[in-house]
Amino acid sequence: MDSFALPILILFVLVGSLAGFLAGLMGIGGGIILIPLFLWSFKVAGFSPDIIVHSAFGTSLAIIIPTAVSSTLGHRKRGNVEWRQVSRMACGGVFGVLAGSSLAAGLPGDVLKELFGLMQIGSGLKMFRHKSHLPPEEAAGIPTRWLLLTGFVVGTFSAFFGVGGGIVAVPMMVILLRQPIHLAVGNSSALMVISAIAGSISYVVHGWGLPQLPPFSLGYVNQLVAVIIAPLTIVFARLGVRLASRTDHAKLMKTFAGFLIFTGAYMALGLFFR
Repeated sequence: MDSFALPILILFVLVGSLAGFLAGLMGIGGGIILIPLFLWSFKVAGFSPDIIVHSAFGTSLAIIIPTAVSSTLGHRKRGNVEWRQVSRMACGGVFGVLAGSSLAAGLPGDVLKELFGLMQIGSGLKMFRHKSHLPPEEAAGIPTRWLLLTGFVVGTFSAFFGVGGGIVAVPMMVILLRQPIHLAVGNSSALMVISAIAGSISYVVHGWGLPQLPPFSLGYVNQLVAVIIAPLTIVFARLGVRLASRTDHAKLMKTFAGFLIFTGAYMALGLFFR
């Protein structure tokens, strides 16, 4: 870790701040920003090529935990978290994390990355045309099977790609569960807490005791990097939550859709991991 030069540490500070802000604003965990940085900086820092990707994913998930907690608390104060729905999605999410971590060991990363990027583009385009809906009445409720399915899909993507899952959770909640965007963002933040914790544990277990791990590593989670970035994500996540609560529904919807299309295009083109 001594090979981390000051410019790289400064870049960590800047990217960590941006990741936290986006987590609060749009209910994402920031991993979509952190992971490309980690893949580059871990190589510069001299990490073994055999563990760079896994360490990037595991460390990203660990950082997402406090960010998601901070975002959830902020959205809860504004009434944008429905705990009944979150608890059911979390049940499916745990099984999804197990499935995602298993897939990560056996499927080609390039293929999955490109498919994931195409999925993001499709979701973003559909959100541009999608009309908002009021949340269903509690008496009618959302069928448990749809909540479990949403949690499972989010958990699977979260564990495999090392992201909080909001990039998948928000469009699914808006399109499949027909929630308004502010409630979807709040529920996504709460669900990310469970997905990130379970995902971090899985990466710790899978990387436990490997000889090529750098100092300060707990499995594939690098604790030093997490300690540097996590406080910044917490502070800036609150700023993102404040802006989200004052942003027009339609504008926030289109902003998130544009973000999906932009990041999806980069992932589908294979630019992130080069």
